[in-house]
Amino acid sequence: MDAGLRDFLEIPYDKLEELNLGAKTQRLERVAADKVKEERIKYLRDEKRIKAVTVCFTDLEGRLHMLDYDKKFLLKSEDNLTFDGSSIRGFSQQAESDLRLAIDWPAFYWLPSDIFGPGKVLVFGEVHARDGEPYPADLRCRLKQFTEGLFKKDGVTAYAANEIEGFLFQGHDAERRYHETGKFEFISTGGYYHSLPGDPLRKFIDTAAEAQRAMGFANEKDHPEVAPSQFEMNYSYTEALIAADQVQLYKLLCRQIANKFDMTASFLPKPVTGVNGNGMHTNLSIGKGSKNLFWEKGGEDGVSKMAWDFIDRILYSASDICLMLNPSVNAYRRLDPHFEAPNQIKASAINRGAMVRIPLGNERSARVEVRSVAPDANPYMIMYTLLKTGLEGPQDPADTETKRSRTRFLPDNIHDAIRLFKASEFSRSLLGEDVHAKFADVKLAAAERCPKALGTRVKASEIQFHHEVTNQYLWSQF
Repeated sequence: MDAGLRDFLEIPYDKLEELNLGAKTQRLERVAADKVKEERIKYLRDEKRIKAVTVCFTDLEGRLHMLDYDKKFLLKSEDNLTFDGSSIRGFSQQAESDLRLAIDWPAFYWLPSDIFGPGKVLVFGEVHARDGEPYPADLRCRLKQFTEGLFKKDGVTAYAANEIEGFLFQGHDAERRYHETGKFEFISTGGYYHSLPGDPLRKFIDTAAEAQRAMGFANEKDHPEVAPSQFEMNYSYTEALIAADQVQLYKLLCRQIANKFDMTASFLPKPVTGVNGNGMHTNLSIGKGSKNLFWEKGGEDGVSKMAWDFIDRILYSASDICLMLNPSVNAYRRLDPHFEAPNQIKASAINRGAMVRIPLGNERSARVEVRSVAPDANPYMIMYTLLKTGLEGPQDPADTETKRSRTRFLPDNIHDAIRLFKASEFSRSLLGEDVHAKFADVKLAAAERCPKALGTRVKASEIQFHHEVTNQYLWSQF
């Protein structure tokens, strides 16, 4: 169709950044949702160049699902959107398939038109049951309720920042084609911080970083990582629900941009043996007003007793929650001590093999870094699990010095992680009986499609049946 016949919304990057940062500020300042909804609906009505609204939600395993609604239809029907939950693995059964999709109007993003196409905006949705109540398997709803509860009860805000590593491979759909090729091809063999201006890895990082900046991520730094063709793009800490939304957008942006370059952005934890894997170090802190409650001048390793209590609770329940932080067969290849693997159930300011690190910080930046998180984990489940465990979980009755000095290890395979998860009353209390059982079932279904012993070679099945990679066609071919 002649482009002259169409007039779809295309916003320059500097204006995009201004709009998205404004929406983010509204969320941080907790502007009433009804007021934001009214503002967004008026904007959509007035802006004639928008053709569709992308509404996205995340399933139990962490896959991002997107539905494009015609703008005019959405404005008439936004209070009665439904979808078939039985088609989403880990959601409802066939006999109870209809689920509702509510729009979280403050979680609204203007999109770079050169990446997503012109004339579209994006908003996060909440999955509700038939009766309109939040659907238990939607961990985004669970995280939102928990963090809002913290603020209402004690006036505190949970903050997070994620350091998400990924690989860039030659060719599009390299993961889906792995069972045909049996290998991944690096686009760069440079390494940590090393990439020449204009080379394929640097061009990808620059393009993705520009898109992140335009979407209000508040970028800090970006660089090639230790392994060949590996990247990391860091952005500022923010409220935990916003941070989890940004994890999903980060991966979506990277995949979309890589595809435009005929490449694949992969967030498999360990796609190639012999080199460092991908992690998603998750930095957490708790604030009240302008005060960082994890900071204490003169405190042990520069953090407060509250921070150490938070750490101790996570360490005590580390084996129980390991499956939620490392939910794939491939994730347990990353927990390999030869590559700075964070598989020791301990905390340290300097030991990068420890599950929890206490980074060097100050009054503003003091935080707890959980390093044993895989980048394929459900970000809402991660935030909810770590925050609820750290703030409300059980504590080890043993002597503090004894429990911190001993060395225990996380499970080194998904079967042990599933067994510990299923036996854990604490993980059951976190998710609820039904969701706990569903999560164990979908993880076991993937595990049983793969050899039980990991071995030294990455198996096609651990990629083919990976929850972020496989499609229904491949899953059904087992």
